Amino acid sequence: MQSRGVLRSSAGLSALRSCLLLLFIHMSAPLEARRVRGGRAQTRRVQQQQPPPSPAYRERVEGAESFPLDFTAVEGNMDNFMVQIKNLAQSLYPCSAQKLDQDMKLHFLKNVSVTCNDGSPAGYYIKESKGSRRWLVFLEGGWYCFNRQTCDSRYETMRRLMSSTKWPQTRTGTGILSPQPEENPHWWNANMVFIPYCSSDVWSGVTLKTDHSDYAFMGSLIIKEVVNELLTKGLDKAKVLLLAGSSAGGTGVLLNVDQVAEQLASQGHRGVQVRGLADSGWFLDNKQYKFTDCLDTISCAPTEAIKRGIRYWGGLVPESCRQAHVGEEWNCFFGYKVFPTLKSPVFVVQWLFDEAQLTVDNIHLTGQPVHEGQWRYIQNLGQELRNTLRDVPLVFFLVCILHRSLSSSPCRYWMDIQVKGTSLARALHCWDRSLQDNLHSSNTRGCPLHLIDSCPWPHCNPSCPTIRDQLTGQEMSVIQFLKHMGFDVQKMAQQQGMDAKKLLGMLNNGN
Repeated sequence: MQSRGVLRSSAGLSALRSCLLLLFIHMSAPLEARRVRGGRAQTRRVQQQQPPPSPAYRERVEGAESFPLDFTAVEGNMDNFMVQIKNLAQSLYPCSAQKLDQDMKLHFLKNVSVTCNDGSPAGYYIKESKGSRRWLVFLEGGWYCFNRQTCDSRYETMRRLMSSTKWPQTRTGTGILSPQPEENPHWWNANMVFIPYCSSDVWSGVTLKTDHSDYAFMGSLIIKEVVNELLTKGLDKAKVLLLAGSSAGGTGVLLNVDQVAEQLASQGHRGVQVRGLADSGWFLDNKQYKFTDCLDTISCAPTEAIKRGIRYWGGLVPESCRQAHVGEEWNCFFGYKVFPTLKSPVFVVQWLFDEAQLTVDNIHLTGQPVHEGQWRYIQNLGQELRNTLRDVPLVFFLVCILHRSLSSSPCRYWMDIQVKGTSLARALHCWDRSLQDNLHSSNTRGCPLHLIDSCPWPHCNPSCPTIRDQLTGQEMSVIQFLKHMGFDVQKMAQQQGMDAKKLLGMLNNGN
């Protein structure tokens, strides 16, 4: 035992020496080199010679997180000191510090009565950032099931969305969950929490598994328990809690963001700013292009599926929305109906040609070319969607054929897609800054926050991710894709009252 302790002590001292050497190299590097790398340690004389910093530079400095070092911790707590050293090293060398415990680690809930569908324990993944007072809690998506038959089928084919028995011990974050600043420049050093979706109820249920029920549906309770546990890990001292999610997780944000704010306030943590970020969760309760019987989650019309589901799950909706739709609480699962009742600020990210919406409406954009009737349906659907987002102050709305973006692969395209010259990552950063400055306009510091694509064709925005033929895997241009869908470019030009060559040029340029 003694030799093992000596080895551990030696290893700790060795690691400490390495980290201190890293700091020494940084602090003793030539002044000019440090300035080129972005270091802020400069002499007063040099600072006086420099012109005033630009607003963009001041914004980066003001928005940066600090990692104060407590050297007294060396004597009493080597582990805590090493964490501080790692955080500082990562802030100084963000692109080279890729091995510093960046994976999120699995924690099962201490309250074992809150479970996944099959009764296995629910849980969450977390990567703590000790120097940050910002928390990002992400709700996974994955559709739902709404009766015994659809849930049995889901359990056979997608068990990880109903059970935690085979969850890995760690997860690597991508997109807005990435710890890499080059991939996630504004949130990389926040406390990251990923809550796996294993309740199949759009994060709304509060129903236990019993001898008389086959499955538990506890999505709403899972969020509540995770927040309770995070309070013991530093959330109680947080400045910002961003509740984000994609697809069913995006709808889950709309259903739970006010609940989380009320939960924190009721426990005395009113200083935590709770915000929502809903990606690809703004569905419409419209009529399908082609009506089908409600046999499974894909063919069942959204309205009918949610009506059946909310009864089966024992689902809860925000109280203000429930009061607005007494007896028809299913309305609250649709963004444009629940949004006006919310108190918390919510940023909406949505796609004009959302693949999930089109699928449940029985419009399939692969395989056989679409017919003229289908194209008219798609255009009407897009116009309906635009109308529902018209009065949403914080929105990023593209014409891409896509579903989910914040944590998907390829993980960088959430930074690359743009509306009117503003990327999604930049828009979210502007929103973050506007809330810090207590500004509520839709345009702050030259960065608009109400961003809606104006071009009408699928993928006519050149920043949309590359389209690939699902059969061959080959990339397609916008024109190739339109022809693949069966569109007659000549006829489209006539409908718009323009020359076909002009339309082709516009499509090629993404206008």
